[in-house]
Order: sequence, then structure tokens, then C-alpha cells
Amino acid sequence: MKTNIGIKEKDTQAVAVILNKLLADEHVLYVKARNAHWNVEGRDFHAQHVFFESIYDQLSETIDEIAERIRSIGHYAVGTMKEFLELTQLSELRHTKNDSLGYIEELLSDFEAIIVYIREQIETVGEKHKDAGTEDFLVAIMEQHEKTAWMLRAHLR
Repeated sequence: MKTNIGIKEKDTQAVAVILNKLLADEHVLYVKARNAHWNVEGRDFHAQHVFFESIYDQLSETIDEIAERIRSIGHYAVGTMKEFLELTQLSELRHTKNDSLGYIEELLSDFEAIIVYIREQIETVGEKHKDAGTEDFLVAIMEQHEKTAWMLRAHLR
């Protein structure tokens, strides 16, 4: 059944493209946070193991919310690793050293890249595509990611 929410099909399609790219970024970041959780070593192991778990738990919720937002505006969410890797702006790195600071630096860089992407899309989604709901949704994700970035950054000072 066609979605009738007061936004033109061409606009919901454009917003779905933006959200699917964000979904890909979030999923790749989720995998990186899981990797950090599993493989971190060092004197701060336990604290960082728990910290990385809190990050991927939050990302898991965000991923689900983004996919559901895509569905609620009448489109399909991408859902394969191949699609995620084709759409993401993030890159995968293989650590030679499994220290917490290395993982933190990488996660921080990725969170900041996603924050910048979201910030760049907010006006487009709201003004150009007339989707205030997704605009508000993106602002909330951005704020949540800014807080996580602050927490990651605090480890590096």
C-alpha cells in the first residue's frame, strides 16, 4: 500500500537515500565498536570493554530506529553487508595493536564523520524535502553522537 503522509514520493525517495547512507555508516561503526569491545587489551581492559559495549548497544538501537524511519516514510532499508560497504563513507582498519586509545581514536573519527554528514543533511531534509519528522529525527541522532564523541574525546586529553 502506498504511503500517504503529506510528503511527495520524490521527496521521501530522496530522504530514504540519505537515511540508507546513514544506516550504512552506523552499521559499519557498530561492527567497529564490537571489534573494539572484543579485542581491546591493556591495563584498562575492563573499563574499556564495558565502555565499548555501551557504544555498540546504543548504535544497535540507532540502527533499528533508522531502518524503521526508512520504512515509515514508505521505502526499504538496505540490509546486507555488501550494501553497507558500498554506501558507507567509513573505512575498515585492521589494528596491529589492540590498545584502547587506538580504538578510541578510530571510533571518534567515525562518530565525527557521521555527525558532519548528519549536520549537512538536516537542512536538505527539512527545507528541500519538507520532511520535518526526519529532520527532527536526525537532530536527535546527531545530539546523541555528539555526546558519545565528547566521551571518546575525553579519553584522549
